[in-house]
Amino acid sequence: MFVDKVKVYVKGGDGGNGMVAYRREKYVPDGGPAGGDGGKGADVVFEVEEGLRTLMDFRYQKHFKAPRGEHGRPKNQHGKNAEDFVIKVPPGTTVVDDDTKEVIADLTQHGQRAVIAKGGRGGRGNSRFATPSNPAPEIAENGEPGIERYISLELKVLADVGLVGFPSVGKSTLLSVVSAAKPKIADYHFTTLTPNLGVVETEDGRGFVMADLPGLIEGAHSGVGLGHQFLRHIERTKVIVHIIDMSALEGRDPYEDYVKINDELKQYNMRLLERPQVIVANKMDMPDAEENLAKFKEALQEDIQIFPISAFTRQGVRELLLAVADIVDTTPEFPLYEEAPDQTRVLYKHEKKEDPFMISRADDGSYVISGTEIEKLFKMTDFSRDESVRRFARQLRGMGVDDALRQRGAKDGDIVRLLEYEFEFIE
Repeated sequence: MFVDKVKVYVKGGDGGNGMVAYRREKYVPDGGPAGGDGGKGADVVFEVEEGLRTLMDFRYQKHFKAPRGEHGRPKNQHGKNAEDFVIKVPPGTTVVDDDTKEVIADLTQHGQRAVIAKGGRGGRGNSRFATPSNPAPEIAENGEPGIERYISLELKVLADVGLVGFPSVGKSTLLSVVSAAKPKIADYHFTTLTPNLGVVETEDGRGFVMADLPGLIEGAHSGVGLGHQFLRHIERTKVIVHIIDMSALEGRDPYEDYVKINDELKQYNMRLLERPQVIVANKMDMPDAEENLAKFKEALQEDIQIFPISAFTRQGVRELLLAVADIVDTTPEFPLYEEAPDQTRVLYKHEKKEDPFMISRADDGSYVISGTEIEKLFKMTDFSRDESVRRFARQLRGMGVDDALRQRGAKDGDIVRLLEYEFEFIE
């Protein structure tokens, strides 16, 4: 089964917890704190594996959670960092954040890697919190939570040449003739339901990859017929080979077919028309084909190469392949995005800082505190130790949570909820 679009959940590994420990050795008085830091959680990394052709594996496993870092140890021993959680994807995979629609990575080369969800840093041990006024603290942090997100994976096949045209114009037949590919061929529309790839080798030793893509009909840009299932896969091609049934056996006008297909390409993505296009007048062995070709050339206003062929008898196929190979050799790659995502570059922008917390009221009258920053702070606090709890209370006060609750009308004894935990507001 060919799967080319899936939605999955990924989560980077949490950092390991820091440790509260003290140095106790014979003849070493007042050894002091010796709790080590936790290790870093694993990153979720996508890596291109050229042997893969579909996103089939993601259909059955849609949740990927990376392992957490090792907890800190006594004697100031740092917990082990977790190794990257590597997931293999086929070449041509685009990774998009499902919430923001931002392109995270465009993976095309074998071995190419991209970090999709970063793991959290390890929590600090109590030796990190020692000060002259508190030389033996009982404070240690929990590990930072890893990034979690829903992402969409889209596979756009890697081919140099894309065959486009209405159903039953001979795309699959041509591919089967010029390569070792064996696409399904039958006398009905939409025989091809998934893209077929074939490696074409010309008589002078040059080669390129050709994709036979599902048939296109009017309205495909808005999802009619196979719609986007087809158009997604032509985005990476360097040359478009437009196949037209010049015999007009189904009663359609060849020139109208040409105009409609180009209009669908334009409606889907204007940049598709930037690619060089070759017109293939197929089924020239049929009656009336020559007459229809003459009318087509009269109607065609553009200066585009036209190759009369018969995929069935192989007439004109040699000249077509040589011409397409020439165009492929001289045509540069067309980037899918104006600016490819760069994992190593950091972009600093002047933006308003997101509020660290928000306060709302629940149906039962309790106050609900939410926000990315305050929730992360809560998860990194070790509530099993009183000193850590007092530190958390000081941090909330410094962020302005107490004052904000008072402004919302909170009184002594009111219930305050953060995530699934409840606290009591005390003046």
